Amino acid sequence: MNSMLTLLFSGIVACCAHSTGDSVSRLLLVSFDGFRADYLETYKLPHLQEFIEDGVLVKQVTNAFVTKTFPNHYTIVTGLYEESHGIVANDMYDADAKKKFSQFNDSDPFWWNEAVPIWVTNQEQGNGASAAAMWPGTDVKINDTTPQFFLKYNFSVTFEERVEKIVAWLNSSNPVVSFATLYWEEPDASGHKYGPDDTENMRKVLEEVDNHIGFLTNKLKAFGLWDTINIIITSDHGMASCSAEKLIILDKCIGRNNYTLIDKSPVAAVLPRQNKRVVYNLLKKCNSHMKVYLKEEIPDRFHYRHNKRIQPIILVADEGWTIVQNESLSKLGDHGYDNALPSMHPFLAARGPAFHRGYKQSTMNNVDIYPMMCHILGLTPQPHNGTFSNTKCLLADQWCTNIPEAIGIVIGAFMILTTFTCIIIISKNRVAPPRPFSRLQLQYDDDDPLIG
Repeated sequence: MNSMLTLLFSGIVACCAHSTGDSVSRLLLVSFDGFRADYLETYKLPHLQEFIEDGVLVKQVTNAFVTKTFPNHYTIVTGLYEESHGIVANDMYDADAKKKFSQFNDSDPFWWNEAVPIWVTNQEQGNGASAAAMWPGTDVKINDTTPQFFLKYNFSVTFEERVEKIVAWLNSSNPVVSFATLYWEEPDASGHKYGPDDTENMRKVLEEVDNHIGFLTNKLKAFGLWDTINIIITSDHGMASCSAEKLIILDKCIGRNNYTLIDKSPVAAVLPRQNKRVVYNLLKKCNSHMKVYLKEEIPDRFHYRHNKRIQPIILVADEGWTIVQNESLSKLGDHGYDNALPSMHPFLAARGPAFHRGYKQSTMNNVDIYPMMCHILGLTPQPHNGTFSNTKCLLADQWCTNIPEAIGIVIGAFMILTTFTCIIIISKNRVAPPRPFSRLQLQYDDDDPLIG
């Protein structure tokens, strides 16, 4: 009950503060690729922990299937499942257009135009400029628009250089930058190389990531931006351990002349060259650690069926297993697996004027991040798959409650109402006690008494 009163009071205060403010809300969205949720518990990350204590934390974010980089980064900024926004994998093939997409060939707007990301909406609705430091898709003319300020993707640009650019744009650009994104490739790259269970090597890279957060924090403070800008730190997916002992070798099951492999492990997209049913039946018998789906049979919970870029047959490896044609394994960690797996889940932390302080939430979906960001920026969102109410408890200007607390409040109110009702009824029905005999008093307007 006390926590509810605190949230309610802080919400009222935030609403009042927001109504008297004379500047537009501003938001910086940061992604550290492949930051698995439980890294927060495994490693000491003082800068990130300080950030969380001053804001909010969602311990596990359920990301979109497939749990890969390009699809989930686009889900975060559109609020759409992959079947809806069209970036359905890191490698894609469009049979109608006969075009191929990869992370090294991603600049054609054709692939991105099935959705409108928040940086475009922010500028179209006259909310100020958008800026980006290498977030996937931000260097592409989506809906004929890029962020007004952006860095073309180049992995050799250091994190510090990216931060310097973003902070400079936030500090002095004209028009004012109200929305910005920042992307960094770690700890994903090291997670692939060492595997998430290699605590010695992963500790080093996560300490480096934590120092990056400290660098970003200090830069924002140095320019007087820290107390005025809302910051979200999150990721696209987690990471699972894999090994050479857990290989699903397709060449043992089916000839390569029967199919083309469009996207690779652990969710592989298969384009049959021969009869689809024949290819499907051969793959079904291949390995017990791999699920094989015809496109129309893909489970509803994946939201991964209704797009022409999703291939006729989809292979989904069990956690830790790797689908190969016949090559050796060059990595010890991977992602892309079933999005219900905790190992695939990232986290979300946020702080700033729009957020509560010291609040923690167990879960949310990454499609919910988009409507929350639109609310903070005062934007009318595009159609999306998110649910704003799932994020209300994070926000200082929203009142929220969970089911147990709501039940407690209702029961408490009912008991109070019942008690007052009983008191009133008892008071009305109380019988007056007998009074002692008293002589009849004559009224002033009574007739004179008869004298006998």
